[in-house]
Amino acid sequence: MEQAVIWELDQGNSPLVATAIHNGHALRAEVAELVALSESERLREEDPFTGQWTSVADTRIIGLRSRFEVDLNRPREKAVYLEPEDAWGLQVWQEKPSKDVVTRSLIQYDAFYAEVRRLFTELQRNFGRFVVFDLHTYNHRREGPHGPAADRELNPEVNIGTGSVDRERWAPIVDRFIADLRTFDFLGRHLDVRENIKFQGGQFPRWTHENFSGSACVLAIEFKKFFMDEWTGQLDPAQRQFEAISRALQSTVPGVLEELSKL
Repeated sequence: MEQAVIWELDQGNSPLVATAIHNGHALRAEVAELVALSESERLREEDPFTGQWTSVADTRIIGLRSRFEVDLNRPREKAVYLEPEDAWGLQVWQEKPSKDVVTRSLIQYDAFYAEVRRLFTELQRNFGRFVVFDLHTYNHRREGPHGPAADRELNPEVNIGTGSVDRERWAPIVDRFIADLRTFDFLGRHLDVRENIKFQGGQFPRWTHENFSGSACVLAIEFKKFFMDEWTGQLDPAQRQFEAISRALQSTVPGVLEELSKL
């Protein structure tokens, strides 16, 4: 049985963590043999390039395996997509994985959360409180590569998911982050940043807030794939918008740490 670690952890000495748990694309061999989706179909629903954005923090967690093997941002009972309704209507499998294959995927899921518990317990002990940037991307051209983009009113360029955040306790962090991201000079304009419009955050922030209540504030940060072609998986040729997103995220760090120090 393969037991490769499905995430990469770089642990620093700061109360800020950045994660990109949907960054991975690889599949272990026994899963790859069963999957019906092409690489491009999988890539479209993954979050390529988000791992690079985690450089804004000293402590970084980057997913190395595809969410089509095991989704670290879903509840455990839904972490392996078994039915099309679990995966945007996609027929994921040529044949459904056996119970043993699913069990091996869930062993990886459990190992990930055990490692996160260890890390966050250490951060709690060392700093009392800490902030997590939970970095994701989302599609907005689901009608095809030449189809219309989704309604801008319902699909902000940046969606900040705080559905499981104790909003009263963590208001200074959330409000400062949103304000600083909105005011950043993004190639001569300002980003459309809104809260809980498209997404409210997945299982990873919910689990963290349940297990580290009062100590952890996880911001589920979803960038619309305006900086890339979501159908080919390619960045805009000059990569200007992708690199500007990195700078925009970096610009929020001093304010978040300042507000954290006041709590």
